[in-house]
Amino acid sequence: MTTRITTLIRRSTRSILRLALLGSLVATPSLFAGDPPHEHGSPAKLVQIVREATRPFIDVGAATAAGYGQFLGCVSGPDHGAMGVHYVNGPLVGDGAIDATKPEALIYEFSHGRARLVGVEFIVDAATWLGSHASAPVLEGQSFQLVGSPNRYGIPAAFFELHVWAWRDNPNGAFVDWNDRVTCEGEQPEG
Repeated sequence: MTTRITTLIRRSTRSILRLALLGSLVATPSLFAGDPPHEHGSPAKLVQIVREATRPFIDVGAATAAGYGQFLGCVSGPDHGAMGVHYVNGPLVGDGAIDATKPEALIYEFSHGRARLVGVEFIVDAATWLGSHASAPVLEGQSFQLVGSPNRYGIPAAFFELHVWAWRDNPNGAFVDWNDRVTCEGEQPEG
């Protein structure tokens, strides 16, 4: 009799465990059904602001007319992706302020002799910023990164920066420095 009871308990326990496992597998999709997919939906507020503010600079000629000038050549990633060719506005870099509608740099990708606006970079001198603020800049909820000195760009002072890929989707995120969908393989302007 004890053997029969033990066998019955084991079978019941196995059945309960199987049902619990099956129930968890069936319930799992419904747990995540309400989660929005990572790459879909509206762009972040900062991306929308940047698109609206930089629409006039889709034409690189308009950017140069507004005081932006080419800085360095095309910037490629250390192990993947690229940033592109930066057109920097010196007075905006030097003002020590950040404004979502006035990026310090516009970023272009060149292909077949044509420039395509892909994103922007907000830049502020670290010493200037920290002279009147206790921490790194934050713009529309996005924290800036500190780039120390010396650096690969030859900029002699540390600075804070934030990239916004407003015109080219970045599979790693709209605010990640390197974009795998930007390349330096196209024709570049002389500068």
